[in-house]
Amino acid sequence: MDQPLIKTIHLCKEYDNDGVVTKVLHNIDLEIKRGEFAAIMGPSGSGKSTLMQILGFLERPTCGQYFFDGKEGGQFTDDELAAIRNEKIGFIFQSFNLLPKTSVFDNVRLPLLYDEKHRIKNQHEAIIAAIKAVGLYHRMDNLSNQLSGGEKQRVAIARALVTEPELIFADEPTGNLDSKSGKIIMEILQDLNEKGKTIILVTHEKYTAEHARRIIKIMDGTVENDYLVKERLFAKNANDLIK
Repeated sequence: MDQPLIKTIHLCKEYDNDGVVTKVLHNIDLEIKRGEFAAIMGPSGSGKSTLMQILGFLERPTCGQYFFDGKEGGQFTDDELAAIRNEKIGFIFQSFNLLPKTSVFDNVRLPLLYDEKHRIKNQHEAIIAAIKAVGLYHRMDNLSNQLSGGEKQRVAIARALVTEPELIFADEPTGNLDSKSGKIIMEILQDLNEKGKTIILVTHEKYTAEHARRIIKIMDGTVENDYLVKERLFAKNANDLIK
């Protein structure tokens, strides 16, 4: 259990566009343990979202090493990577990425369509439990385009939860929300962390980052600072708003 869930060694990423090379990440050395709530914070263009995509196996690094659960990322087959993304990792994005004319229930059900091993035995119960966890049971049959922005993000969280992942990436999850809805989202993420989920939050907002236990500050593609939050913000009582 002392082994970090995530470890990078001299990780870098660059893009070659017709001979024009753009370096995005440089020598990222990082460890994240199971059960942590870490915020990767930085301004637009700092490389924080690219780092998240690499850690979530949505991108491959150009150089360096990335270890997930003790195994070097390059050793995973395509099938193993697909299984990791579907079973061990949940993603929450700023843009929600919901199917607009589909019910809340069916949006949350979507990842289970790829559960070919039937790892989640009681799928209907798992979907209901995930929807209840974000306080949207009363909206279960509504189409996603009938929901507010905050409700859509809560559906996205339920969708990320339904496969029972141990790691959740949240990329600017409050970026499109008002302060009240943002507070609800942060309360849900903090509650999930208290229940043992590893949370990696990507944000450009210091206020949002301070809801995490640890802040990893990225600037110009490098880790500028990495520290524990001394006066952590708590979004308690937000559950009172989830009705």
